[in-house]
Amino acid sequence: MNISENNNPFSEYWYIACESKDLKTTKPLARTILNETLVLFRDSKGKPIAMQDRCPHRNFKLSKGRVEDDCLRCPYHGWKINSQSVVIDVPAEGPHQRTVKARSTKKYECLEIDDFIYVSLASDITKVQTPFRMPKYKEPGYKTVRLFNVFKNNVLNCAENYVDVPHTVFVHDKIFRVSRQEKVEATVERVNGSVIIDYQKETDNLGWFSWFLNPKKTPIKHTDHFHAPNITSVEYIFGPKREFYISSHCTPVSDDETHVYTDLTFNFGVFNAFAAPIVRYQGQAVIDQDIEVLNTQMEVIKKYGTHFQNSKADIVHVLIESVRDEIKEGRDPKALPYKKQHFEFWI
Repeated sequence: MNISENNNPFSEYWYIACESKDLKTTKPLARTILNETLVLFRDSKGKPIAMQDRCPHRNFKLSKGRVEDDCLRCPYHGWKINSQSVVIDVPAEGPHQRTVKARSTKKYECLEIDDFIYVSLASDITKVQTPFRMPKYKEPGYKTVRLFNVFKNNVLNCAENYVDVPHTVFVHDKIFRVSRQEKVEATVERVNGSVIIDYQKETDNLGWFSWFLNPKKTPIKHTDHFHAPNITSVEYIFGPKREFYISSHCTPVSDDETHVYTDLTFNFGVFNAFAAPIVRYQGQAVIDQDIEVLNTQMEVIKKYGTHFQNSKADIVHVLIESVRDEIKEGRDPKALPYKKQHFEFWI
C-alpha cells in the first residue's frame, strides 16, 4: 500500500518528528511523516505544536514563515494561524475582520517524551497507545549516545535490517562480527504485536570491541525486539556490570525514505566516563554501512519489485512482516495468534 493514501492505518501510531533541542519558539520546523507535510513550533510556554504545513489561503508552506505571538505568520499574504490552527488575522481585510473557524488548517497531536517530539496523524488520539520509551534513557548509571540518520528505504526493510544477525558478518565484517561459520541458536516469538528473538550461547563474536565488552567470554544475554509498527530494540547483557542497548525508532517519511533515531545506551561501570566517543564512532560506522546496503536494496526494489526468498533464519523477517501486514489490513496486530519457533543458522 502506498503510504500517501488517505486513512492510512499506519497513522494510528506516534512517530518521532524531531529531537526536543531542534524545536524552537522562534522558528518553525518542517517535517514529513507518512507523506504528510508538517510544520512544528513551540508556543511561549514551550509546548510543541504541529499542524499541516499549508496555509489555507493559497497553499503556501507555513514553515517558510515565522512564529509570532504563539501563532504562525504566512509569508505569502500574511495570514496568521494560531496554535489551534485557526486563521485569526487576514491583513487584506483590514481592521474590522472576524475570525472564521472554517478558515483553518489541520492540527495534529504532539507529545514530548525523553527529549523527543512525537506526532500522531491519528483521527482519534484516544485510541493511540503511548509511544515506546527508549530503554534506560537517563536512568542512573546509564549513558546514551543519540544518533540521527536518513535511509532511502522503507520502515519495514530498515527494521528488518536492524535485527538481522546473518548480514553482520558480511556488511560489518570485523567492526561488529567476524565470519567463523559458527552455529547460532535462537528462539523467536510473536506475541502482543511484537517479535522477540532470544539468542543462545553467544560469547565473543562482536568484532574488535569484544575484548572490552566481554573479555572473559562469558555467555551473553542477547535479545532483539521488534515492536509494531516501527521500533527495534537490541539488548546485550555482559554480566552484572556491562549492558548495551541499541534502540531505533523509524519514522516513515515516504515510501522510500525513513528517518531513524537511534539510542546507543550503555552501562559500562567505571568506563562510562570515556566510552561515549568510542560508542558514537563505532555505532555510526556500523550505521553508515547499513545506509549503503539499504539504499542499494531500494534501488533494486524500484527496478524489479519486492520478491524476497527466505532462508530458515528469515523466520524473524516473516513474523515482522506478518505484524506489519496485519496493520496494513486495518487489523490489530496484538490479536495475531501467539507463535514460537526455534531456529538455527551459521555466521
